[in-house]
Amino acid sequence: MLGSKRISLRLVEQSDIPAIHKLHALPETDAFNTLGIPKNEDETKDILKTWIRDNAVNEIQNYSFVIEHKTSKDFIGVFGVKLSSKKYSRAEVWYKIHPQHWQNGYATEALKIVLDYCFTDLGLHRVQAGCAVDNIGSIKVLEKAGMIREGRGRKVLPLKNGWSDNFEYSILETDQRKI
Repeated sequence: MLGSKRISLRLVEQSDIPAIHKLHALPETDAFNTLGIPKNEDETKDILKTWIRDNAVNEIQNYSFVIEHKTSKDFIGVFGVKLSSKKYSRAEVWYKIHPQHWQNGYATEALKIVLDYCFTDLGLHRVQAGCAVDNIGSIKVLEKAGMIREGRGRKVLPLKNGWSDNFEYSILETDQRKI
């Protein structure tokens, strides 16, 4: 379990399916997501089977976390870390926050916690993330955490309103992180 004074990140469990399904089914959270809105809870359950299985192996390559408020235990969102091969010593991160918790700093806080975990505990060299160029909220989150915009991928994200460009961000173990 990872955390701060306000939030905790714990590995996804079977009991999280209803909350994650509700999150994935919201049009607001689907706007910049390539996953799409699941047809039903069974479709969400199929996605989470992989997440839970990946979290259970000895050497985790794909971490899937639930973000919770530390005091109230309210579900805030999900956060993922996908490790590359050991040779490259890097990971890609992603997150999805419930709209009722937007603009409270939870995504930035969770990202900072995960970056610290990636560099301190996992000993990684690089962490990267991408976001649609119109996703102003995620752009702010990534930059507040100290990630640097490296480039733009043209028409790489199949969103519901068509193909979108993607900004690529990264931070290195030697970069100044924002605490």
